[in-house]
Amino acid sequence: MAGFTVAIVGRPNVGKSTLFNRLLEQRKAIVDDQSGVTRDRQYGIADWNGKIFNVIDTGGFVARSEDVFEREIRKQVQIAIEEADLILFVCDTTTGITLQDEDMADVLRRSTKPVLLVVNKVDNQERALYATEFYSLGFEKTFLLSSISGSGTGEVLDEVVLHIKDEEEATETDKDGNPLPKFAIIGQPNAGKSTLLNALINQERTIVSDIAGTTRDTIHTHYKLFGKEFVLIDTAGIRKKKNVHEDLEFYSVIRAIRAMDEADVCMLLIDAQNGVTAQDVSIFSLAARKGKGIVLLVNKWDLVVKKETNTARDFEKEMKEKLAPFTDVPVVFISALDKTRIFQGMEKAIEVYENRNKRVPTSVLNEIMLREIERYPVPITRGFAIRIKFVQQIPTAVPSFAFFSNHPDSIKEPYKNFLENKLRSHFNFSGVPLRIFMRKK
Repeated sequence: MAGFTVAIVGRPNVGKSTLFNRLLEQRKAIVDDQSGVTRDRQYGIADWNGKIFNVIDTGGFVARSEDVFEREIRKQVQIAIEEADLILFVCDTTTGITLQDEDMADVLRRSTKPVLLVVNKVDNQERALYATEFYSLGFEKTFLLSSISGSGTGEVLDEVVLHIKDEEEATETDKDGNPLPKFAIIGQPNAGKSTLLNALINQERTIVSDIAGTTRDTIHTHYKLFGKEFVLIDTAGIRKKKNVHEDLEFYSVIRAIRAMDEADVCMLLIDAQNGVTAQDVSIFSLAARKGKGIVLLVNKWDLVVKKETNTARDFEKEMKEKLAPFTDVPVVFISALDKTRIFQGMEKAIEVYENRNKRVPTSVLNEIMLREIERYPVPITRGFAIRIKFVQQIPTAVPSFAFFSNHPDSIKEPYKNFLENKLRSHFNFSGVPLRIFMRKK
C-alpha cells in the first residue's frame, strides 16, 4: 500500500519519541524526562522486512487542559488519527492506567482505524506483571516492550507490516501503454500550489483563496506539454467548515507525504516572501530519502521587492545551504499567479524524471569512474591498499550504483561522497538522489 502511515499517540511522557527513534533506528526526536517535550511533530520513514512506511510522532494528548500548547497538540493528534492507516497507542507501565490514558482510549475507540496498544517501559518481570492491567482498556492487540532497549519492538513491527497490503497500483499510461510520469505539487499552506495547478491547466480546477489550507484531497490531472504526457498530483479540494481551526501546517505535511509516495518527481513550492522554513526542509528531506526527483519552485517571486542583479542567485545560495547536503537540485523562480516561468518549471520536472530513469552503460561507467578513482584512490586504511575494480548500476527505481572492492567496509563516507559527486558531474543526475553501495569483489 503506497504511503502507509503509522501515527504514535498517547499522553505526555510515556516514551512516544523514544519509540519513534527506535522504529526509525535513529535519534531524531528530542527525548527528555520532562512532560510535553514533543510539541513539533516528527516525521520519518521506517523499513521492516522490506516493507516501508511513514511514521508520525505526535505530542502528548491531554484532553481537558486549556493550555494553548496542549490545545494545539489535541488538534494535531486528531488529525494524525484521521490521516493515519494504523495507530500505535503508547502507555507507561510504571504509572498504571491514568485518567489521561482513558481519555485517549475513548478517542481511539471512536476511530475506525486499527489500534495497537503498546505498553512501554516493560524491562523486567515485575513491570510485565504490572502491565497486564492495560488489557482492561479493551484493545485486541496489546504489546509489552521497552523502547529504550528495543525489547519487544520486533513483535510490534511484525504486526504493523501485516496491515500493509501489496496492492497493484493503478497507473495511467500513454497511447503506447507506457506508464505516465507522476509529478506531485507539494509545499506549505498558501504557497500557491492550487494557483499553479490552475495556471497549468487553464481552468479553475481547484479553489484558490488567501486562506491557508483550502486544499484538502489529492487530485490527479492528466496533462500534455510539448509532446510530453504526465500526471499532476495536487492536494486539492474544498476545506470542510468543521475543520476551519485545524492545524493546517501539520495537515499539509501529511498530505505532502501521501502525494510524494505516489510521485516520481516532487515539485516543492517555496514561498519567496517567507524563504525556506524548517517545515520546507522537513518535506524536502523526506522526498530525498524516499528517492523522489525534486524541483524547487520559488513562487511569488513577483512580490519580492527591491530585486537587484544578484537577488535570485543569493536567494538560491541561501536556500541550498539550508537544504544541504543534497543540493544538486534545479531551482526555478516563478509566479503562478502571473504564469511567469511556470512552463520552465514543468520542463525541469520532465528533465529530472528522465534523469531518475537514466541508465548508464556498464562499459561507459567503468571507463569514466575507474579513471577518476585512479586519479584519486581510496585512502589507505589500517596499512592495506583498498582497490575498486568494477562499477555497476543496479536496476532500481532510484539510481543506485555498486562499487566492487577488496575491502568494501573500509571505504568511508567522505569517499562515497566523492564518488557521488563524480557521478553527478559526468552523467547529470540533477534533481535526483543517488544511492552508493560498496560490495565485496
